Amino acid sequence: MLEDILDLEQFPIDRPGTPQYRQLLEQSRASLAANGMFNLEGFLRRDAAKKAAGELAALMQTSSFLHKRQHNIYFRKQIDGLPAGHPALKLCETVNHTLCADQIPPSTAMAIYRCAPLLQFLADAMGKPRLYLMDDPLACANDIAYRKGESLNWHFDRSEFTTTLLLQAPRSGAEFEYRSDLRSDEDPNYDGVAKLLEGRDPQLRSLKISAGTLNVFRGKNTAHRVTPVVGKRERVIAVFSFYERPGVQFSEEERVGFYGRAG
Repeated sequence: MLEDILDLEQFPIDRPGTPQYRQLLEQSRASLAANGMFNLEGFLRRDAAKKAAGELAALMQTSSFLHKRQHNIYFRKQIDGLPAGHPALKLCETVNHTLCADQIPPSTAMAIYRCAPLLQFLADAMGKPRLYLMDDPLACANDIAYRKGESLNWHFDRSEFTTTLLLQAPRSGAEFEYRSDLRSDEDPNYDGVAKLLEGRDPQLRSLKISAGTLNVFRGKNTAHRVTPVVGKRERVIAVFSFYERPGVQFSEEERVGFYGRAG
């Protein structure tokens, strides 16, 4: 049952219209407005987080895709209007191990992704009339592991908001670093991007996320990365994709880039 895996007393996403729900909603919206994100620490119960990571361990070792590539912050080879040598196109490296949605059996993480109360709460928190699950058989929900020395490097996300659930935290490292509102739909702010990549942005922030935390942030305009894992304990995270319209899918090029296959 849902209450066995999620702390619905602290986070009553299943009780819309109640004072408790409205309070959670107000807190989440306020944090989103002030920080570009909100975190529900302890959203996934400790035992459930451990179980969720354990459900994926064997598959992660035998069937995950090694995503290792050099990329720029846009995950695109070129950007119209930017010369090839512009510092905003500086290359960095991402290394992780990914299970796609079509590889993941019925599990704790997938049950949470498809949880209707969560979908409604996220829509309310983001100020959207409705959200839909992504209609991509590979990309809609991913489980990703980072091993010793591996990291997710600087990038912007495709969707306006990004939703992740940390299933297992490493002993050390894996700091979530981000720069809120670095760009907008009207202003790509290439010089500001270059400044961040050169380590000269005073508004860069860092956050240590604990296992069981639901993290929601404006990934489309917030540059972010996760620093390398230190030690043998892996960082394991579920990444959930939601959109304002139905039918959203990655292109074949995006699938091959992130997963090594188009289908």
